[in-house]
Amino acid sequence: METFSAKLAALLGVVEGLTEFLPVSSTGHLIMIGHLLGFTGDIAVSVEICIQLGAVLAVLIYEREQIASLLRGAASEQAEFRRLLIQTSQECGSPPSFWQSWKDTIHHSMSIHQSLWFVIGLGVAFLPAAIVGLLTHHWIEAYLFSAHTVAVSLIIGGLIILTVETWPKPVRYTKLEQVGLWTALGIGVAQCVALIPGMSRSGSTIVGALAIGLDRKIATEYSFFLALPTMLAATGYKFLQSYHLFSADHLAAMGVGLLAAFAVAWAVIALFLSFVKRHTLKVFAYYRILLGSLLLTWL
Repeated sequence: METFSAKLAALLGVVEGLTEFLPVSSTGHLIMIGHLLGFTGDIAVSVEICIQLGAVLAVLIYEREQIASLLRGAASEQAEFRRLLIQTSQECGSPPSFWQSWKDTIHHSMSIHQSLWFVIGLGVAFLPAAIVGLLTHHWIEAYLFSAHTVAVSLIIGGLIILTVETWPKPVRYTKLEQVGLWTALGIGVAQCVALIPGMSRSGSTIVGALAIGLDRKIATEYSFFLALPTMLAATGYKFLQSYHLFSADHLAAMGVGLLAAFAVAWAVIALFLSFVKRHTLKVFAYYRILLGSLLLTWL
């Protein structure tokens, strides 16, 4: 079994940073490395929490200006939306008229309060995986956290990417603000697939978004934004379940892992956004299929 050290923490942080936002499954790669090095148990859980936090911080800081703009816009639009609802309530008459007026007001708000509804949409997209994850978390960890599951999932995910990229849907959305609630819900449902180790959270959300009709760059950016509530919730949940496993003796090494994940993830986010402007995701599909096949042969 590999002894935990700053060097190992840095290695795991680099792997997390390289794979978290690419459609190749960070969890799958970490499971494979843990299997290869014999690095499992309580300390492995603690390290995973730290390096995932590093990756979350990378996207949070990389997109800080756009996030701040969205939040400011949502805050100001929320007040206007509330005023419209109050005005609608005061002007409504009978129940049929009441509900139709509210429906019209909400549709009107969606067209003019784009920042507000984008943030609400992220919440809608977050919910499916959050609910399914809470209900199945222990079962998945008990039965699916294995190198064999990862290998099969890598291959299946690669084939799905190839299918979506070979027969692409017509592009219907070219701006983040155009993503409505039903579209967000569809992407959120696709994210549930990522609960299976090896399928990839970013891969599931990007491919789901492409299948719905998002432009590839917009699909990638939406995946990054959806990563914030999803990964923060997952990391927070794991910490609440496992905080007692942290040891003061390992904090320095874990800090190294966090910083490594942050730095590498930052670079990957920038490079990947540039990549998807000009290229499809087929190269990642081929990588997944090759890696999964080699892993099955090795097992």
